[in-house]
Amino acid sequence: MLHGRRPGRSLPPDFGPLAPITTHGKIARAMNILASRLSRIQPSQTMAVTSRARQLKAEGRDVIGLGAGEPDFDTPDHVKEAAVKAIAEGHTKYTDVPGTLELREAVCAKFERENGLSYTTDQIQVACGGKQNIFNAMMATIEAGDEVIIPAPYWVSYPDIVLLAEGTPVLVPCSADNGFKMLPDQLQAAITPKTKWVMLNSPSNPTGSGYTGGELKALTDVLMRHPEVWVMADDIYEHVIYDDFEFFTPAEIEPGLYERTLTLNGVSKAFSMTGWRVGYAAGPAELIAGMNKVQSQSTSHTSSISQAASVAALNGPLDFLAERNNTFKQRRDMVVAMLNQATGIDCLTPEGAFYVYPSCAGAIGKTTPDGKTIENDSDFSTYLLESEGVAVVLGAAFGLSPFFRISYATSTEALEEGCRRIQRAAAALS
Repeated sequence: MLHGRRPGRSLPPDFGPLAPITTHGKIARAMNILASRLSRIQPSQTMAVTSRARQLKAEGRDVIGLGAGEPDFDTPDHVKEAAVKAIAEGHTKYTDVPGTLELREAVCAKFERENGLSYTTDQIQVACGGKQNIFNAMMATIEAGDEVIIPAPYWVSYPDIVLLAEGTPVLVPCSADNGFKMLPDQLQAAITPKTKWVMLNSPSNPTGSGYTGGELKALTDVLMRHPEVWVMADDIYEHVIYDDFEFFTPAEIEPGLYERTLTLNGVSKAFSMTGWRVGYAAGPAELIAGMNKVQSQSTSHTSSISQAASVAALNGPLDFLAERNNTFKQRRDMVVAMLNQATGIDCLTPEGAFYVYPSCAGAIGKTTPDGKTIENDSDFSTYLLESEGVAVVLGAAFGLSPFFRISYATSTEALEEGCRRIQRAAAALS
């Protein structure tokens, strides 16, 4: 059959012969279509672990997935009802690029009410999740060679987004001895004339570590000595905190940073709305305008229905959080205790989020029952999946080894069984 030939139609007399639909040459040319910038980045390993766990389950394997970073609670009813109402009332059209005015007003009210930060609606951008806010900011501000300081361990997307924007990630290893938190001296040492941004995430993904007010103030004191450095504060886990930990955001701690801070948040974690894809950012109007320009040529805006639901989330009650956080805390305590009972594993107790980041250093150099040597956290994570059907994310994905990440945003029963399997796998090493 000739490529492009429709049944029942004849070709014009001057229409020459056609090549077959695929040839070796065409395949080779197609392979060269990808831009070289893709070689700088890696696919999200957290998403890859979740996908692999689903695949193995579909194949009939008994797999416990502890890789996904999303709450297992449902979206609150009043939020879902607002979405249904928006559909019924026909709010299904395009919105303004930075988000509906109603949602941006709700975001402004949230920052004023909860963080003591005053913004106007032209200082707010709503995007398709917090990841797009970060992407927009990097694309709008980074020149080739600009440096972005990123404490490690970090959320997997931070360095890759910087690389896509032709920037240079400057990774600052933060040891477990310091609770995986960057120290002021480390920040000072990382700043160079090329530094454009520093990224701060508290509570953190993947460790759950949170900066106290005093720890954050020590970092902002350093930044006040460097007026050329901008601050990106990722506060997405603001409301997922435990015990007596008190949340602060940089521009709240140091008002002098207000004019060069981009504060990120969203509805995905606190309101169990990961699939609704709504993140928001607040910062100087000029920066937000640049980010809007980027977004106008990509997604335009996130779903109008998701935006209506987010208005209800931000303006509505937060009383449901206490019960959910209590459940998370119980799971955290159980997971930390069980992991610390496993041979060769050491796990700190985090202040927030729903992750633990245990060390598997005690397993490195040991041998599995089938004779393989555990050389790094990648080998250990693979061993857990293959031997016991437990899917975790290797520490190398977050920039600090030898560790692995477990999300306890899943059922208590699954967590308990998963930890038993990890104990069994660790005990089987020799």
